[in-house]
Amino acid sequence: MVGTNLKADTMKLMEQRSGLEAEMNVIIERLTQPGGPGLSGNLVDSEGFPRSDIDIPSVRADRLRLSVLRNDHKDITEKINQNIQVLHSARLTSASKETGDAGTTDLAPSGTYSTNAPASAFNFDVIVSRPFAMVDEISEASPAAEDGLQLGDQVLKFGTVEYGENLLQRLAAEVQSNQGHAVPMLILRQGAKVNLTVTPRAWQGRGLMGCHFQII
Repeated sequence: MVGTNLKADTMKLMEQRSGLEAEMNVIIERLTQPGGPGLSGNLVDSEGFPRSDIDIPSVRADRLRLSVLRNDHKDITEKINQNIQVLHSARLTSASKETGDAGTTDLAPSGTYSTNAPASAFNFDVIVSRPFAMVDEISEASPAAEDGLQLGDQVLKFGTVEYGENLLQRLAAEVQSNQGHAVPMLILRQGAKVNLTVTPRAWQGRGLMGCHFQII
């Protein structure tokens, strides 16, 4: 019963996270539309006066809300991962009981324990690969834009980079080492997994991709 409740709680958290992501995407699109202020652009003109072409209070409210949403997203993701670890541990324990005492030689053949697990086994493989970054800025005519990346795309895998430590450094190194070479990407777009291939390359703008990854 505890495991069932934890699974239900985790699914509820995943729904909440999807709602946060949808709201974040709307704000990002609004801030990064052509002529918009961007996620961190200046709100004053070259002479130091407030920009007259944008609604500054609304921009500030959007940026503040986006910051809150990102923090909430991070907290919920951590809770989800904690629940998944507990659920997978319970799944392995249940599978071990199904196949006998692990301390004896009477073990099921390798790989069979998972298929022998009860029907209520906690199958959360779909989120084992966790999104670790979101595309929150894309320049027009950039390699990222031309190769199909979109605002709000969440990165599950970029070349050899998956969720872990030192993500910004690893992403930068992956981009630099693959200049001119196609890099496979796995992204999450509006809840669906999408495979893309992007090629970091020189263009008229800055960087080799022309986009910004926000670690989440």
